[in-house]
Amino acid sequence: MNRAKLEVGELSSSLIHKEKPRDGVVHGFSGEEQDGIKTTSATTMVVLSTSVAVCGSYVFGTAIGYSSPAQTGITDDLGLSVAEYSFFGSILTIGAMIGAVMSGRLADYIGRKRTMGFSEIFCIIGWLLILFSKAALWLDFGRMLVGYGMGLLSYVVPVYIAEVTPKDIRGGFTSVHQLMICCGVSITYLIGAFATWRTLALIGTIPCLMQLLGLFFIPESPRWQAKIGKWKECEASLQCLRGNNADISNEASEIKDYTEQLQRLSESSVFDLFQKDYAWSLIVGVGLMVLQQFGGVNGIAFYASSIFISAGFSGSVGMIAMVVVQVPMTTLGVLLLDKSGRRPLLLVSAAGTCLGCFLVGLSFLLQDLQQWKEVTPILSLVGVLVYTGSFSLGMGGIPWVIMSEIFPINMKGSAGSLVTLVSWLGSWIISFAFNFLMKWSSTAKLVPETKGQTLEEIQASMNPVSLER
Repeated sequence: MNRAKLEVGELSSSLIHKEKPRDGVVHGFSGEEQDGIKTTSATTMVVLSTSVAVCGSYVFGTAIGYSSPAQTGITDDLGLSVAEYSFFGSILTIGAMIGAVMSGRLADYIGRKRTMGFSEIFCIIGWLLILFSKAALWLDFGRMLVGYGMGLLSYVVPVYIAEVTPKDIRGGFTSVHQLMICCGVSITYLIGAFATWRTLALIGTIPCLMQLLGLFFIPESPRWQAKIGKWKECEASLQCLRGNNADISNEASEIKDYTEQLQRLSESSVFDLFQKDYAWSLIVGVGLMVLQQFGGVNGIAFYASSIFISAGFSGSVGMIAMVVVQVPMTTLGVLLLDKSGRRPLLLVSAAGTCLGCFLVGLSFLLQDLQQWKEVTPILSLVGVLVYTGSFSLGMGGIPWVIMSEIFPINMKGSAGSLVTLVSWLGSWIISFAFNFLMKWSSTAKLVPETKGQTLEEIQASMNPVSLER
């Protein structure tokens, strides 16, 4: 089937430049009328649907936060080395990469709700395997299954929320995904300070079960239903989401027009993403995920306790301090997202994470130089808190919000899989390498000390082969 000659700009403009209703009221959303314009508000069903969806985000957070408080208990009970525990921590992201590859296609094939339910089954099995593990093999396998479920959830949750919420509040609602990840990490840190690693694994199954139950009470995404040609179901879901008394005719018509025009295009594949029409969206989506992950967030999230201990600070106190910072800053980001815009918040967040990394690095440098020994633990704590707070403000959630917005519905599956895969690949690299990097310095290992040596002695130590010839 040949691809129809339909440019993205033409598609967008055909839907944007519509004549406003003569009564001056924008129809299709519930809300209050002010100065002839109807303002958007969230219905009970939109709030309920978002709440159920972000249970998956909380699962995401508990999985990320688990490895830090559990590290001491697992290594002591099962006798794991640093390399073995690093593998356990990072295999979560390997599972997530597998889930990411499948996430877009699976969500397009079976729907957003079923994909969330499918992912939670794997998460529950994974947590139970961790709970009953007596050896590293089953521990790693359980962690990978949890990661697979996370890979699916990291794509489908923000996409589902973006597709069911009105446009004026979409950013704030979609960013609740990151808020709940933050809550999952933070509460896991708190509970992990007092509970054993097996108890913590058992607690991890609770939000999985909550989402499985909640999926029975929320509608499917009307945009996905329109995509597969279920127009009656689409209108029924939209009516349920906007309220029984809401006029959904304009919004339903817009969804239908947009979907019908996209259906002129042949079914997309991942290779279609690399056409010039989608270049901007692809660069933005992939670039933000690379920026997010290679900022080192999962190194800090997975091994926060060991960072504080290495810096001479209490691991438990440090993690509690992170909780105190994370949740308010993420909440602030949610509130500001639709007011300040995505880009300003992203720039402020990126600058803050840079400052936090600099402070942590400076604290370890001073520690190595045996300078300001009383100050370095506090400096490392301040650096981690600045980093965590800044990341929570924007860098954590905004890339996922933008990813759910910038790709057209016919490319969302392929694009979502690719972008999510890039995110988890970066996460794996950081989480696996972090423990080794904490114990290794390229300067100390590679640069020789040349003080007091002749040039011949230096050459003999560095280039012995050349002297033998």
